[in-house]
Amino acid sequence: MLLIGLAGLELAEHERAWLRAPGVAGAILFARNFADRAQLMALVDAIRDAGGEDMLVAVDQEGGPVQRFREGFTRLPALAAIGAVYERDAENAIRLAEEHAWIMASELRASGIDFSFAPVADLARGSAAIGPRAFHADPAIAGELVQAYVRGMHLGGMAAVLKHFPGHGSVAADTHTSQAIDPRPLAVIREADLRPFAEALAAHAEAVMMAHVVYPAVDARPAGYSRVWIEDILRGELGFRGVVVSDDISMAAAGSAGGVAARVQAHLAAGCDLVLACFPEVVAEAIAALPPGLEAGGADRVAALRGAIGSTWEGLEDNPQRDRFIARITALDAIKDQA
Repeated sequence: MLLIGLAGLELAEHERAWLRAPGVAGAILFARNFADRAQLMALVDAIRDAGGEDMLVAVDQEGGPVQRFREGFTRLPALAAIGAVYERDAENAIRLAEEHAWIMASELRASGIDFSFAPVADLARGSAAIGPRAFHADPAIAGELVQAYVRGMHLGGMAAVLKHFPGHGSVAADTHTSQAIDPRPLAVIREADLRPFAEALAAHAEAVMMAHVVYPAVDARPAGYSRVWIEDILRGELGFRGVVVSDDISMAAAGSAGGVAARVQAHLAAGCDLVLACFPEVVAEAIAALPPGLEAGGADRVAALRGAIGSTWEGLEDNPQRDRFIARITALDAIKDQA
């Protein structure tokens, strides 16, 4: 199934037709789709009016450098700020991870958004694509904080999507703009990068996003195109039964499979349940590439990403616990600026 990108603040007629197409599960929103909360909620309603009440609506709302909705939402610090706290106060950092996740999730659920692609479970080991988006370089610390973040998202009524499996943090290249290769053997990756994913899966994370990284010691294909990574390791070795999501098919590192249609089909053949077509320019071709009858088998699994009943914005704004959480979370950036 597909999650598609939209062009602007309102639905165009051809986008309404896209959302009604068989195999389209919903939409992923970006800063280009956001002006304020009222506009956002109207757009979410329009998406479901066009495609049906079961349409999923998602966003990347990690905090730090990746936060699509800002005006009217809590400005969330990057996860690395929480990892820095862990080094001097582990218990406090775990609590901050849960609170950060709860704020993010509860604000999105109050706006009608089902889920954010979060948390980043990669290690903070110098990747240009990851940077401060990751909690920590130490697999044990990262694992503990990712697990706490999943708990916080669940408390906010939101499914968790771990990214970027099996780990992008140890790869210097940015897959948005170039090919990325990690030559390490599986034993090393398993000992380090896989640990945060395994711990978060134990906390019942509902989905995993694949990395557009090639690990040639394991498979010559990028992880999102690899049945070795998806079926043998993620589902077989780690026992994952949830939703497997591709990264964006428009990214440069996705190009090894060929054109748009080939990328969609390669992800599905490898075992991805949900394929991201984030740029409107590729959506029509991506929809045309879907095999007939796909939605019949995939709808039940991706339904796990649908948000639980959440608070309204009025309820959130009257919640003193939220005020305390926001004060603690936003203080992290002030501490960083003073350092």
